[in-house]
Amino acid sequence: MTVPISYNIRNLAARKTTTIMTALGIALTVAVLLAVLAFVEGLRTSLAATGNPLNVLVMRKGATSELTSMMRRPWFQDLKMRPGVARDASGEPLASLEMVTIIVLENDHGDMNVTVRGLTPIGFEIRRNIRVTQGRKFEPGKRELVVGKSIAERYSAARIGGKIHFGRGDWTVVGIMDAGRSASNSEIFADLNQLSSDQNRSEGLSSALLRAVDAAAVRPLINEIEADPKLNVTAMTEREYYEQQQVSAAPILAMGTFVSIIMAIGSCFAAMNTMYAAVARRSAEIGTLRVLGFSRLGILASFTFEALLLSLAGGVLGLLLVLPLTNVTTGIGSFVTFSEIAFDFRITPQIAGVGILFSLLMGLLGGLFPAATAARKQILTALRQV
Repeated sequence: MTVPISYNIRNLAARKTTTIMTALGIALTVAVLLAVLAFVEGLRTSLAATGNPLNVLVMRKGATSELTSMMRRPWFQDLKMRPGVARDASGEPLASLEMVTIIVLENDHGDMNVTVRGLTPIGFEIRRNIRVTQGRKFEPGKRELVVGKSIAERYSAARIGGKIHFGRGDWTVVGIMDAGRSASNSEIFADLNQLSSDQNRSEGLSSALLRAVDAAAVRPLINEIEADPKLNVTAMTEREYYEQQQVSAAPILAMGTFVSIIMAIGSCFAAMNTMYAAVARRSAEIGTLRVLGFSRLGILASFTFEALLLSLAGGVLGLLLVLPLTNVTTGIGSFVTFSEIAFDFRITPQIAGVGILFSLLMGLLGGLFPAATAARKQILTALRQV
């Protein structure tokens, strides 16, 4: 015979203070875990959304990023004429020779490294997910910049008409680009020849970006490039390159998970103390329930269910606490590119589900032993403890 659910709900409502305090402890634990997961998911989504699966990135062999790579112009001339490289309407290969450097932008929150990418107009054509939403694209040969929207939102100097000083002088911001959720929102684009001259790097550039004809041509193109003994290069899809940068989130995920586990242990003990206190105060009730015909298993299930209700309330509260973080923009310094990557916190249904399950697990661990204690009470012993 099972105990009615209404009995558990009334008991939780009767002990408002202990119920609220225990639920709040569980909520804070769940909130920490969800915030970390939302952070990591935002970074993962940003990097996964960067790059087209048809784009092939070519760097010097052994380089871990474009920043540490070196691409020679003769290599690029060879690469862009390879079979499998797509061409535009005029017959020009869809291939972009590029240079990456790091500058320091200053704002009220401190200095931050930002990636500046030098490229030719065809580099925009290859990156079809990027739109210039304000202003215009830079003109070749001029000291002009197109800035990612995440940088424009966070740095006052990086807005239309603003001046950014690096290299040999000032550069003028002429456009703001929107790359959706991708990491390109954290970059600044400039004319390749102007930037390489400014940085005294006319020959030693960074990488080449090639557009393959179709999906079937991607892997053969990569294999052919890497097998050529004349070129000391490695090739991969652009998407694979950015997915490798998710290593930046690993320390944060590990630390956040560790903190959540420590807090979860404390929350489990809090729930356990709450339920043990409830068992001690309700000994007479337990004895009465047994007299009325409720089984030990029914009482065990009842007290376990009560702990789960308490933890569920805490889990929902924790979820509500972190929901305002959705689409809040933050940034992290990449260990691969040594520059900042801006992205939004993302709380997906899967992450919310993990938070609720985590809270229920805490409730189960915290409530099972007190529930077992209640179920083992002898009828006469329980009735005497009034």
